[in-house]
Amino acid sequence: MSTTDECGPPLADPRLAPLLRQSAALHDHLCPRQVLGVRMGLRAAETFGLDLPQRDKRLLTIVETDGCFADGVSVTTGCWLGHRTLRCVDFGKVAATFIDTFTGEAVRMHPASTARDLAWTYAPEAEDRWHAYLHGYQVMPVDLLLVTVPVRLKVPVAEIISRPDHRVQCASCAEEIFNEREVGSDGQVLCQACAGMDYLSRQQISLAMNGAGRGER
Repeated sequence: MSTTDECGPPLADPRLAPLLRQSAALHDHLCPRQVLGVRMGLRAAETFGLDLPQRDKRLLTIVETDGCFADGVSVTTGCWLGHRTLRCVDFGKVAATFIDTFTGEAVRMHPASTARDLAWTYAPEAEDRWHAYLHGYQVMPVDLLLVTVPVRLKVPVAEIISRPDHRVQCASCAEEIFNEREVGSDGQVLCQACAGMDYLSRQQISLAMNGAGRGER
């Protein structure tokens, strides 16, 4: 792992180094996207005046891609999938929306379109483009690195968070549904899969498994 304070110009934020080490420990390396995730998390703390990483569940974060970037966001904010404070809406973008669930205020952040070119200015001795991003993103002023835009969610925060103790049974498959994710259809309570919103074909999987089993015999 290589933070710029160890081998070059001072970091843009003194809080960066320990957070980058935590993020790198999850991957055995540090990459530019982790730096972006950490810096977005720090920007969110400043925007909402919150002490992050959080110990409660006040901040809700929606990331628009998974992988290293998301872990950088998580170590900085304390928002994790297991805490129900992190969501992934996979648009394949290095971007995140941060929501203060107490006030309803929300902002979306993404890297500035000029950030990659500017990285060379802040890391002129980098051995290649990748290392220029890695080190440049750590020292670049946040206003040059990130774009922060106030946004309004289409779905109410209360609906996204839901009630974790709420549970019902699907009238079709009989599986339990948590967090108010059921769907009403013709007077019945259904899970989203049985309501036609499944992400897989159960029939094909069943046939494939049966076929594999016959082949083994």
